[in-house]
Amino acid sequence: MPGVLKSATENVEENKKRKLELIEETEKSEDEVKQLKKKLKKEKKEKKEKKEKKDKKLHKKEKKIRKKKKKKKEKKEKKHKKSKEEESEKKSEESKDIEISTTTEKNNGNWTYQEHEEITNLSQDELNQFWQKNNIEFKGDEIIRPILDFKHSNFPEDIKNVLKNFKKPTPIQSSCWPIVMKKRDCIGIAKTGSGKTLTFLVPAFIHLKYNDPELLKSKKISVLVVAPTRELAMQTYDNAKEFGEPLGIKSYCVYGGVQKFEQKNALRKNVHILIATPGRLLDLVNEGACDISNVNFLVLDEADRMLDNGFEHDIRKIISNTRNDRQTVMFSATWPQSIQKLANEFLKNPIHITIGSAELHANENIKQIVEVIDPKQKEFRLIELLKKYHKTRKNRVLVFALYKKEAVRLENFLQRRGYNVASIHGDKSQEQRIQALNNFKNGSCPLLIATDVAARGLDIPNVEYVLNYTFPLTIEDYIHRIGRTGRAGSSGTSHTLFTQYDKAHAGELSNVLRDANQEVPEALRNFGGTVKKKEHKMYGAFFHEIDPNAKSTHVTFDD
Repeated sequence: MPGVLKSATENVEENKKRKLELIEETEKSEDEVKQLKKKLKKEKKEKKEKKEKKDKKLHKKEKKIRKKKKKKKEKKEKKHKKSKEEESEKKSEESKDIEISTTTEKNNGNWTYQEHEEITNLSQDELNQFWQKNNIEFKGDEIIRPILDFKHSNFPEDIKNVLKNFKKPTPIQSSCWPIVMKKRDCIGIAKTGSGKTLTFLVPAFIHLKYNDPELLKSKKISVLVVAPTRELAMQTYDNAKEFGEPLGIKSYCVYGGVQKFEQKNALRKNVHILIATPGRLLDLVNEGACDISNVNFLVLDEADRMLDNGFEHDIRKIISNTRNDRQTVMFSATWPQSIQKLANEFLKNPIHITIGSAELHANENIKQIVEVIDPKQKEFRLIELLKKYHKTRKNRVLVFALYKKEAVRLENFLQRRGYNVASIHGDKSQEQRIQALNNFKNGSCPLLIATDVAARGLDIPNVEYVLNYTFPLTIEDYIHRIGRTGRAGSSGTSHTLFTQYDKAHAGELSNVLRDANQEVPEALRNFGGTVKKKEHKMYGAFFHEIDPNAKSTHVTFDD
């Protein structure tokens, strides 16, 4: 019995042990399965990553190839486009040449001005009425009737297109256009801001493109415009470029204060109209860099100013280098004897047009305020005036100083008080002066300090106020200064600070104010009304009594 019991107990134990072994084996196999699954999953992941990496690499390679192909295609298209444009340009040039030759054939190589029927039918009374209304004086050996409207001009269509933004000709344009287009020499006396620039540019364009179309193909300069200052020369160039380029006319400008190298290079190319200051032009001519021997249309702009600046000798040399059969057009604000002598020598039987008076007068559109002040109070008063006239700090205000150092001091003084201000004067480089003027014109720097270098001929639109911080050396300079406002029929205001140091000009300033129907302040009258006699640099105060046209007499003395 005990043996049987023992045997049964052993069996139970054995079964138990076997069960445990089975469980262990099962668990072990599950772990193996798990590990196997894990391994397979890992391998699958690695395989997937490897594939993605391979695909990515392949995609990158394909992208690179596509990019390369695209670049190649674009380059090819660009090249094709360029050649197409060049071909088109060539065709355009050919068509222009055909157009020019057609025009030449049509007009036998010579466009002629024909008086409009409506102008021919005007009675003498109607003509007199126009001349009186615009205060025009006409002198010459024939009466050439004015152009009253653009429809009377008989201009070629592309010239009319250039003038499409203008309503009607100004009095100087009305009077001078038909004279110049009839190939007559002409003298025009008119105040600044009267439209003189287009008065000579429009006939110059017609002269180049229609009167003698071969001039456009020539590499020699045919039209020369001489101006007294760099600023006026650049302004004329801007107009010549703006209106001339659509007509295929190339202009260039030369002036001092910059390197000659660039100017010499530009003059080697095809230039139809050259605008120049006398000094630099003569330098380039003497150096053989500029040939003006083919010039047959010559313009002397602001001729009185050029002679005032001592350029008479240069002007004579320049004129003598041009063609003898040239047409000469001269413009001036005044008609002094020195200009009369020059005109008598170099102009052939000219027709003389005066708008207003040959004497210098202030523009009646300008309100002139003259304030007599203690010199010590000028800076304080300037700030007060700017608070009044430059309140928005956006409108254009021009302040005149007498000397370069004064201009520098005023610029620094106003900058310290927070004003956006620039200056132009002789100590500034040409680039700085151009930049300052451009910034003033476009309104990015609407307050400008200037010496008298900028007082003459500059056409800066929408200058509302001119402030004379210091009175100029001559009454002529005063009139030219205030003439920067009230241009082209608009109104303007000038405000002048007048001190005891300026009392020598009190009489002539009072006369200018009276002539323009302006108020003469009592404080100015208190200085007295004596007008200083104008002196000539060579002949002194009696130069008016000397005939500039009189020939010298050779006197001999006996031993």
